[in-house]
Amino acid sequence: MGNRATFVIAGAEGYECRGSSFGAVGLDLDLLGGPDAVLPFVLGHRVEEGPWYDDDMCEAGALIDPSRRLLLVFAQEGPSVAMRTRAAWWRLLGPAWPGWELRWMYDGQSGLRTHVGLDPGHVRDTLYPGPALEADDEELADPDPMAAVVTVGSGRCHVLAHIDDHPVAEGPALLDRLAAAPGHAAYAGRAEAGVHVDPVARTVGWWLTGIVPHAGRMAARWPGWTVEFWADRWSEHARRAPGLFVPPAADPAAALDAVRDEALERWAEPREDRRAQLAAAHPRMVIGTGFPPAVTARRAALAREVVRRSRRAAAAG
Repeated sequence: MGNRATFVIAGAEGYECRGSSFGAVGLDLDLLGGPDAVLPFVLGHRVEEGPWYDDDMCEAGALIDPSRRLLLVFAQEGPSVAMRTRAAWWRLLGPAWPGWELRWMYDGQSGLRTHVGLDPGHVRDTLYPGPALEADDEELADPDPMAAVVTVGSGRCHVLAHIDDHPVAEGPALLDRLAAAPGHAAYAGRAEAGVHVDPVARTVGWWLTGIVPHAGRMAARWPGWTVEFWADRWSEHARRAPGLFVPPAADPAAALDAVRDEALERWAEPREDRRAQLAAAHPRMVIGTGFPPAVTARRAALAREVVRRSRRAAAAG
Protein backbone atom coordinates (compact mmCIF):
# COMPACT_ATOMS: atom_id res chain seq x y z
CA MET A 1 0.00 0.00 0.00
CA GLY A 2 2.94 2.34 0.57
CA ASN A 3 3.32 5.25 2.94
CA ARG A 4 3.14 8.46 0.97
CA ALA A 5 5.15 11.58 1.70
CA THR A 6 5.19 15.00 0.06
CA PHE A 7 8.30 17.19 -0.15
CA VAL A 8 8.16 20.84 -1.20
CA ILE A 9 11.32 22.77 -2.05
CA ALA A 10 10.49 26.46 -1.88
CA GLY A 11 12.37 29.65 -2.61
CA ALA A 12 12.10 33.19 -3.92
CA GLU A 13 11.25 31.95 -7.42
CA GLY A 14 8.47 29.61 -6.35
CA TYR A 15 8.35 25.97 -5.37
CA GLU A 16 8.47 22.45 -6.69
CA CYS A 17 6.69 19.44 -5.25
CA ARG A 18 8.27 16.01 -4.97
CA GLY A 19 6.64 12.80 -3.85
CA SER A 20 7.49 9.42 -2.42
CA SER A 21 5.23 6.40 -2.24
CA PHE A 22 7.37 4.93 0.54
CA GLY A 23 8.83 7.97 2.30
CA ALA A 24 6.54 8.71 5.22
CA VAL A 25 7.73 6.12 7.72
CA GLY A 26 10.99 7.40 9.18
CA LEU A 27 10.75 10.90 7.73
CA ASP A 28 11.02 12.51 11.16
CA LEU A 29 14.17 10.46 11.80
CA ASP A 30 15.57 11.42 8.39
CA LEU A 31 15.20 15.10 9.28
CA LEU A 32 17.42 14.67 12.33
CA GLY A 33 20.31 14.23 9.88
CA GLY A 34 20.32 17.99 9.24
CA PRO A 35 20.01 20.00 6.02
CA ASP A 36 23.34 19.00 4.46
CA ALA A 37 22.25 15.35 4.42
CA VAL A 38 18.51 15.81 4.04
CA LEU A 39 18.30 18.32 1.20
CA PRO A 40 20.20 16.19 -1.36
CA PHE A 41 18.12 13.20 -0.26
CA VAL A 42 14.88 15.12 -0.85
CA LEU A 43 16.09 16.41 -4.22
CA GLY A 44 16.63 12.81 -5.27
CA HIS A 45 12.88 12.20 -5.27
CA ARG A 46 10.81 12.59 -8.40
CA VAL A 47 9.19 15.93 -9.24
CA GLU A 48 5.40 15.73 -9.18
CA GLU A 49 3.90 17.39 -12.23
CA GLY A 50 0.31 16.38 -11.51
CA PRO A 51 -2.00 16.90 -8.52
CA TRP A 52 -0.84 16.49 -4.95
CA TYR A 53 -1.56 13.29 -3.06
CA ASP A 54 -4.99 13.08 -1.51
CA ASP A 55 -4.73 14.52 2.01
CA ASP A 56 -6.07 11.34 3.60
CA MET A 57 -3.41 9.28 1.80
CA CYS A 58 -0.41 11.47 2.64
CA GLU A 59 1.14 10.40 5.93
CA ALA A 60 4.07 12.80 6.24
CA GLY A 61 5.70 15.72 4.50
CA ALA A 62 8.09 18.63 4.71
CA LEU A 63 8.60 22.01 3.11
CA ILE A 64 12.22 23.14 2.94
CA ASP A 65 13.00 26.74 2.02
CA PRO A 66 16.80 27.21 2.08
CA SER A 67 16.61 30.91 1.23
CA ARG A 68 14.43 31.66 4.26
CA ARG A 69 15.94 28.83 6.33
CA LEU A 70 12.45 27.53 7.02
CA LEU A 71 11.41 23.93 7.65
CA LEU A 72 7.75 22.93 7.90
CA VAL A 73 7.06 19.32 8.76
CA PHE A 74 4.24 16.93 9.62
CA ALA A 75 3.84 13.21 10.24
CA GLN A 76 1.28 10.71 11.47
CA GLU A 77 3.61 8.31 13.24
CA GLY A 78 7.10 8.05 14.65
CA PRO A 79 8.92 9.63 17.61
CA SER A 80 7.79 13.10 16.54
CA VAL A 81 4.18 12.06 17.16
CA ALA A 82 4.51 9.85 20.25
CA MET A 83 3.86 11.71 23.51
CA ARG A 84 6.76 9.85 25.14
CA THR A 85 9.36 11.19 22.66
CA ARG A 86 7.87 14.27 20.98
CA ALA A 87 9.65 16.86 23.14
CA ALA A 88 12.93 14.96 22.73
CA TRP A 89 12.55 14.90 18.96
CA TRP A 90 12.11 18.67 18.92
CA ARG A 91 15.16 19.12 21.17
CA LEU A 92 17.26 17.14 18.68
CA LEU A 93 15.79 18.78 15.60
CA GLY A 94 16.79 22.30 16.66
CA PRO A 95 20.57 21.69 16.86
CA ALA A 96 20.37 19.62 13.67
CA TRP A 97 19.02 22.64 11.78
CA PRO A 98 20.84 25.57 13.46
CA GLY A 99 19.53 28.97 12.51
CA TRP A 100 16.41 27.56 10.85
CA GLU A 101 12.81 28.32 11.75
CA LEU A 102 11.10 24.99 12.49
CA ARG A 103 7.33 24.54 12.49
CA TRP A 104 4.94 21.63 12.81
CA MET A 105 2.10 21.73 10.27
CA TYR A 106 -0.91 20.51 12.23
CA ASP A 107 -3.05 20.62 9.08
CA GLY A 108 -0.62 18.55 7.03
CA GLN A 109 -0.63 18.96 3.25
CA SER A 110 -3.43 21.51 3.32
CA GLY A 111 -1.09 23.74 5.32
CA LEU A 112 1.74 23.28 2.84
CA ARG A 113 -0.56 24.25 -0.02
CA THR A 114 -1.69 27.34 1.85
CA HIS A 115 1.92 28.31 2.53
CA VAL A 116 2.84 28.28 -1.17
CA GLY A 117 -0.30 30.23 -2.14
CA LEU A 118 -2.52 27.39 -3.38
CA ASP A 119 -6.09 26.61 -2.47
CA PRO A 120 -5.90 24.43 0.67
CA GLY A 121 -8.35 22.02 -0.92
CA HIS A 122 -11.60 20.26 -0.16
CA VAL A 123 -12.79 19.51 3.37
CA ARG A 124 -14.06 15.95 3.53
CA ASP A 125 -17.61 15.68 4.91
CA THR A 126 -17.64 11.94 5.59
CA LEU A 127 -16.11 11.11 8.97
CA TYR A 128 -14.57 7.91 10.27
CA PRO A 129 -14.62 8.18 14.07
CA GLY A 130 -12.52 5.83 16.16
CA PRO A 131 -14.41 3.49 18.50
CA ALA A 132 -14.37 3.88 22.28
CA LEU A 133 -11.97 1.49 24.01
CA GLU A 134 -12.53 -0.49 27.18
CA ALA A 135 -10.08 0.14 30.01
CA ASP A 136 -8.44 -3.24 29.42
CA ASP A 137 -8.09 -2.90 25.65
CA GLU A 138 -4.72 -4.26 24.56
CA GLU A 139 -3.95 -1.11 22.56
CA LEU A 140 -3.71 0.85 25.81
CA ALA A 141 -0.94 -1.45 27.05
CA ASP A 142 1.35 -0.15 24.29
CA PRO A 143 3.87 2.48 25.50
CA ASP A 144 2.78 4.72 22.61
CA PRO A 145 -0.89 3.84 22.06
CA MET A 146 -2.89 5.13 19.12
CA ALA A 147 -5.43 6.72 21.44
CA ALA A 148 -7.45 9.91 21.80
CA VAL A 149 -8.73 11.04 25.21
CA VAL A 150 -12.13 12.70 25.48
CA THR A 151 -13.17 14.23 28.79
CA VAL A 152 -16.60 15.75 29.37
CA GLY A 153 -17.22 18.16 32.23
CA SER A 154 -15.72 17.10 35.54
CA GLY A 155 -16.81 13.47 35.62
CA ARG A 156 -16.61 11.66 32.27
CA CYS A 157 -13.63 10.19 30.50
CA HIS A 158 -13.52 8.14 27.32
CA VAL A 159 -10.54 6.79 25.40
CA LEU A 160 -10.97 6.28 21.66
CA ALA A 161 -8.91 4.46 19.09
CA HIS A 162 -7.09 7.21 17.19
CA ILE A 163 -7.05 5.43 13.86
CA ASP A 164 -8.98 7.81 11.61
CA ASP A 165 -10.56 11.21 12.24
CA HIS A 166 -9.82 13.32 15.30
CA PRO A 167 -12.88 13.26 17.60
CA VAL A 168 -13.16 17.06 17.51
CA ALA A 169 -14.22 16.76 13.86
CA GLU A 170 -17.50 15.14 14.94
CA GLY A 171 -18.80 18.33 16.52
CA PRO A 172 -21.52 18.06 19.19
CA ALA A 173 -22.52 14.67 17.73
CA LEU A 174 -19.47 13.37 19.62
CA LEU A 175 -21.35 13.78 22.89
CA ASP A 176 -24.32 11.81 21.59
CA ARG A 177 -22.09 9.03 20.30
CA LEU A 178 -20.28 8.67 23.61
CA ALA A 179 -23.38 8.81 25.81
CA ALA A 180 -23.61 5.01 25.90
CA ALA A 181 -19.95 4.26 25.10
CA PRO A 182 -17.50 2.56 27.48
CA GLY A 183 -16.09 5.01 29.97
CA HIS A 184 -13.01 5.18 32.17
CA ALA A 185 -12.88 6.40 35.75
CA ALA A 186 -9.73 8.22 34.60
CA TYR A 187 -6.95 7.75 32.07
CA ALA A 188 -3.31 7.76 33.16
CA GLY A 189 -1.74 6.64 29.90
CA ARG A 190 -0.29 8.36 26.87
CA ALA A 191 -2.26 9.51 23.83
CA GLU A 192 -1.85 11.18 20.43
CA ALA A 193 -4.88 13.46 20.67
CA GLY A 194 -7.48 14.76 23.04
CA VAL A 195 -10.64 16.82 23.51
CA HIS A 196 -12.13 18.40 26.61
CA VAL A 197 -15.76 19.46 26.41
CA ASP A 198 -17.50 21.64 28.99
CA PRO A 199 -21.22 21.37 28.14
CA VAL A 200 -22.21 23.99 30.72
CA ALA A 201 -19.84 26.69 29.48
CA ARG A 202 -20.18 25.38 25.90
CA THR A 203 -16.43 25.34 25.43
CA VAL A 204 -14.19 22.84 23.64
CA GLY A 205 -10.42 22.47 23.82
CA TRP A 206 -8.51 20.05 21.63
CA TRP A 207 -4.94 19.01 20.87
CA LEU A 208 -2.96 16.52 18.85
CA THR A 209 0.59 15.47 18.09
CA GLY A 210 -0.05 14.48 14.47
CA ILE A 211 -2.20 16.15 11.85
CA VAL A 212 -5.80 17.03 11.02
CA PRO A 213 -6.26 18.23 7.44
CA HIS A 214 -7.80 21.72 7.52
CA ALA A 215 -7.31 21.91 11.29
CA GLY A 216 -8.26 25.58 11.30
CA ARG A 217 -11.78 24.75 10.21
CA MET A 218 -12.61 22.46 13.13
CA ALA A 219 -14.23 25.27 15.12
CA ALA A 220 -16.93 25.57 12.43
CA ARG A 221 -18.05 22.04 13.31
CA TRP A 222 -19.11 23.30 16.77
CA PRO A 223 -21.54 26.18 15.96
CA GLY A 224 -22.41 28.20 19.02
CA TRP A 225 -19.47 26.82 21.02
CA THR A 226 -16.14 28.44 21.92
CA VAL A 227 -13.37 26.25 20.52
CA GLU A 228 -9.69 26.47 21.49
CA PHE A 229 -6.87 24.67 19.71
CA TRP A 230 -4.07 23.72 22.12
CA ALA A 231 -1.59 22.50 19.47
CA ASP A 232 0.34 19.68 21.20
CA ARG A 233 -0.14 21.01 24.73
CA TRP A 234 -1.71 17.96 26.34
CA SER A 235 -0.78 19.53 29.69
CA GLU A 236 -3.58 22.04 29.09
CA HIS A 237 -6.04 19.17 28.72
CA ALA A 238 -4.79 17.63 31.96
CA ARG A 239 -5.22 21.01 33.68
CA ARG A 240 -8.78 21.44 32.44
CA ALA A 241 -9.75 17.88 33.41
CA PRO A 242 -8.04 17.32 36.79
CA GLY A 243 -8.16 13.72 37.91
CA LEU A 244 -9.63 12.54 34.61
CA PHE A 245 -6.59 12.77 32.34
CA VAL A 246 -3.30 12.24 34.15
CA PRO A 247 -0.57 11.43 31.58
CA PRO A 248 2.62 9.85 32.93
CA ALA A 249 5.60 12.00 33.82
CA ALA A 250 8.25 12.34 31.15
CA ASP A 251 11.80 10.96 31.35
CA PRO A 252 13.63 13.53 29.18
CA ALA A 253 17.04 11.85 29.18
CA ALA A 254 15.65 8.42 28.31
CA ALA A 255 13.51 9.95 25.55
CA LEU A 256 16.49 11.78 24.05
CA ASP A 257 18.53 8.59 24.05
CA ALA A 258 15.69 6.63 22.48
CA VAL A 259 15.22 9.13 19.63
CA ARG A 260 18.97 9.41 19.07
CA ASP A 261 19.28 5.64 18.83
CA GLU A 262 16.41 5.40 16.35
CA ALA A 263 17.92 8.15 14.21
CA LEU A 264 21.35 6.51 14.25
CA GLU A 265 19.79 3.24 13.18
CA ARG A 266 17.89 5.03 10.41
CA TRP A 267 21.15 6.50 9.09
CA ALA A 268 23.26 3.45 10.02
CA GLU A 269 24.50 2.63 6.54
CA PRO A 270 24.11 3.52 2.87
CA ARG A 271 20.68 2.93 1.38
CA GLU A 272 20.59 1.48 -2.08
CA ASP A 273 18.24 2.68 -4.77
CA ARG A 274 15.51 0.03 -4.74
CA ARG A 275 14.48 1.01 -8.27
CA ALA A 276 17.89 -0.06 -9.58
CA GLN A 277 17.73 -3.29 -7.56
CA LEU A 278 14.29 -4.17 -8.89
CA ALA A 279 15.20 -3.29 -12.47
CA ALA A 280 18.25 -5.54 -12.30
CA ALA A 281 16.31 -8.41 -10.77
CA HIS A 282 13.23 -8.03 -12.98
CA PRO A 283 14.28 -6.48 -16.30
CA ARG A 284 10.79 -6.80 -17.81
CA MET A 285 8.96 -5.27 -14.85
CA VAL A 286 7.59 -1.74 -15.04
CA ILE A 287 9.24 -0.02 -12.08
CA GLY A 288 7.46 2.85 -10.35
CA THR A 289 9.21 6.08 -9.46
CA GLY A 290 7.99 6.40 -5.88
CA PHE A 291 10.84 4.58 -4.14
CA PRO A 292 13.27 6.59 -1.99
CA PRO A 293 16.56 7.52 -3.66
CA ALA A 294 19.91 6.11 -2.63
CA VAL A 295 21.86 7.42 0.35
CA THR A 296 25.65 7.35 0.05
CA ALA A 297 27.97 6.18 2.81
CA ARG A 298 29.39 9.69 3.13
CA ARG A 299 25.95 11.25 3.55
CA ALA A 300 24.90 8.62 6.07
CA ALA A 301 28.05 9.27 8.11
CA LEU A 302 27.41 13.02 7.96
CA ALA A 303 23.87 12.53 9.23
CA ARG A 304 25.04 10.29 12.10
CA GLU A 305 27.52 12.91 13.24
CA VAL A 306 24.75 15.54 13.23
CA VAL A 307 22.54 13.26 15.34
CA ARG A 308 25.31 12.68 17.89
CA ARG A 309 26.15 16.38 18.00
CA SER A 310 22.48 17.25 18.56
CA ARG A 311 22.29 14.84 21.49
CA ARG A 312 25.35 16.45 23.07
CA ALA A 313 23.82 19.89 22.55
CA ALA A 314 20.55 18.77 24.15
CA ALA A 315 22.46 17.48 27.18
CA ALA A 316 24.36 20.74 27.52
CA GLY A 317 21.25 22.86 27.09
